[in-house]
Amino acid sequence: MASPKIVLITGGNSGIGYEAVKAFFESQNAYRVFMTSRSLEKGQEAIDKLREGCPTATNTVELLQLDLASDESIDQAFRRVKSEAGYIDALVNNAGATFDIEYIRGKTSLRECFMNAYNVNVAGTHVMTATFMPLLLKSSDPRLMFVTGLSAINQAGEKYFPTPPQPAGWPKKIDFETIGYRCSKTALNMLMLDWNHKLKADGVKVWCVGPGMLATNLGGVPELAIEMGAKHPSLGGRLLRQVVEGERDDSVGKIVTAVGVMPW
Repeated sequence: MASPKIVLITGGNSGIGYEAVKAFFESQNAYRVFMTSRSLEKGQEAIDKLREGCPTATNTVELLQLDLASDESIDQAFRRVKSEAGYIDALVNNAGATFDIEYIRGKTSLRECFMNAYNVNVAGTHVMTATFMPLLLKSSDPRLMFVTGLSAINQAGEKYFPTPPQPAGWPKKIDFETIGYRCSKTALNMLMLDWNHKLKADGVKVWCVGPGMLATNLGGVPELAIEMGAKHPSLGGRLLRQVVEGERDDSVGKIVTAVGVMPW
């Protein structure tokens, strides 16, 4: 019997990350999933929910504490996976954060809003990828994914912006903001291109995965996303599994979505 593929998914306790863990957990193919969460308590709650909802699943899920803002946390997670598994077949960089809502509510400054988003979504993801690369390169079919979204800079029509058109004058009255998050995700696209360039000789397949606008708890206001037409995050989870299982191998080095390839 073939060994299960080992998949590591960051930010797996909620949203798209949780749905990705679920997609692999209940798959008919064999998987061993490392699911990361900043909070061990929330991570365990997610695993309990997963096992309760999929009682016949035969794959395994293991919890890792991970905070992308902490190099020490990333190093500790690396040492554990190296010790317990020795390699990984797929790294799904899903974890991310937005601080835009905190800014418009007066809980953080504009500079902190942007710096915190880049620290987690770009710098943290980059450090995570570099740290775990030795384990990924041990796979016979290494795959590297960056979960992006709302990040194609050529899509500038009014329908693309979650913020509605604003009347003239300053300041603008904005109730829902995403610009710090979206700028960081655009930077993530460049990060993917660079990793794809550097890893060609190693045979690592690299993508950005754009799951679309889905109803997650990102920013703590899921009701607003639903009002704007966001779909269920399970769509993103299934898309990530499709990429791992080879269904998008014709689009390596690109931003893949459920309906094709996203233009830059």
